[in-house]
Amino acid sequence: MLTSCVHPDGRFRVGVHQPSYTVRNLREREFRGMLGQLPDGREVDNAANFPEGDIHASASYPVYEIANALPFRGCTYIDAGWAAARSLNPASIAIRPQPPLSLRQHLAAQGMDEAAVQQCVKGLPLQLRYALAATSGDAEELIWLAETCCSFIYAAGNHDNHGNPKGLLYEEHRGRLRPAISDMELFETVANNPHLPDSYKEVMVLRPGAQGTSPITADEHHDGREGGQGGAVFEYLRANSYIPGGHYAANFAHTSRRYSIAELSLADMRGLRRLYYQRMYTVLAGQFGLAQPEQNRTLSCDELEVLRMQVCQAALNQEGQGIHPATLWGWNFGYDFSPTGYRLHASHQMIHQQYALVPEQVVSSAGGVMPAFACGDLVADWAARYSKTQDSDFFSDYLRCIRANIRTDGGAGESSLIVWQDENVLLFAPKAQVSQWELNLMAIADGPNGPVGNVVEADASVRASIDMAMLIAQQVLARLGATMVTSIEYSKRLGVRNSQRLLYAFLPKLPWAMGGFTEAQARYVVGHYPEDFAAACRLQVQEIRA
Repeated sequence: MLTSCVHPDGRFRVGVHQPSYTVRNLREREFRGMLGQLPDGREVDNAANFPEGDIHASASYPVYEIANALPFRGCTYIDAGWAAARSLNPASIAIRPQPPLSLRQHLAAQGMDEAAVQQCVKGLPLQLRYALAATSGDAEELIWLAETCCSFIYAAGNHDNHGNPKGLLYEEHRGRLRPAISDMELFETVANNPHLPDSYKEVMVLRPGAQGTSPITADEHHDGREGGQGGAVFEYLRANSYIPGGHYAANFAHTSRRYSIAELSLADMRGLRRLYYQRMYTVLAGQFGLAQPEQNRTLSCDELEVLRMQVCQAALNQEGQGIHPATLWGWNFGYDFSPTGYRLHASHQMIHQQYALVPEQVVSSAGGVMPAFACGDLVADWAARYSKTQDSDFFSDYLRCIRANIRTDGGAGESSLIVWQDENVLLFAPKAQVSQWELNLMAIADGPNGPVGNVVEADASVRASIDMAMLIAQQVLARLGATMVTSIEYSKRLGVRNSQRLLYAFLPKLPWAMGGFTEAQARYVVGHYPEDFAAACRLQVQEIRA
């Protein structure tokens, strides 16, 4: 049985639950009591919780069941009772920003002098310092908090916190030098707060070497001619990585602070992505025995495109007998930390992206080899199964379903799932969202050998479209109020001839939907129709592009 909403007839399949049923009452005892009273004195009790006899549940609002287009991503459930209100006003799909917080100003307003306020803030229990470090918008009290977990070095004769720090006090531990930090969670939470002065961010986490000895293996500089200010991005090699074979991280340089999506320009996005493309093409060139670029020089746009074409041709020339690696790319945007000690997202607020190359096979502990995992393989497996069962191409049918979409509830409101598109890519709200605000990006362009399935098959024009669409997706989500977004890539393995298209998923973490047992079963509950979410996104695109 095929468990996908995509169908060869070009129409999404949507299930509808609207059951009525009777429940046998097996309760033995009652615990009736008062709950409170109304303003006029009438009592409110809990009698409704203890009905007599069996309970009949009549059919109410329908619940829509939508299997994900990619079955391994589970199934989405939409409660029509929740979604109906948002369909009346898609612009209501948003998170209101938190008001600015300053404990220092609050205590001062209560009559405490500056010295007493500082002593109070620095003496707060650790859990309350966590909360203040994550939520404060007061630069001064953030410096105070930082001083409770590390020691700053200032210029001679300037040992107070009114000057720019030169660095941190270090210590030697087991032959290694490291900052003398008394509580790493507090240190990182303060450093990740955008309101901490940049000079303190730099010495705590941004300056090269502040977070370890990972070598800088490439850099990118842009002058902002494409919008926004000029900037620079460093590529760090994470050699001793949880990703086998190591991975790379494209981080904005200490001279180019980018803590929010509002600070991110198209030139910035292209700078981040350019390092990804350059590294993947270079590594693959080495694996295929092609000439390596010269050292200590960034490839020009033309050189990058020539190298890409060489790698692409080398992969196709293998004819199924060589290596078929896959690219791995991801982006954790946003940071938060709870007072109870839970890290909620990412490793640093400074915008950064990570990438690596996944081999085709890995040595088995039992001898021989076994397939190495890449999430894009799950897409390829499903597309092959769909083709065999339905005698049709999955991605062609998926695009037809997206373009011919009708509202989930069958109503007369917004029906389009498309947020933004050009000739190369499609940015859309998936019919079955695994995050309440999920967006997907698909390459719809074709290359010389079929659909673009990875960044090696993507020429300069397609890559430019991907970069633009990624920026729009992040800007839209940020304008709606999302502060933490996980982005992943589903890519086709190199040298494989199939119809798989390059796909990205943008997955916001919302305050009311962090995940529980439902999500652990790949069942995702959404409080709006995807068509209304797409409409809310298009409203933001209009503002962005105005």
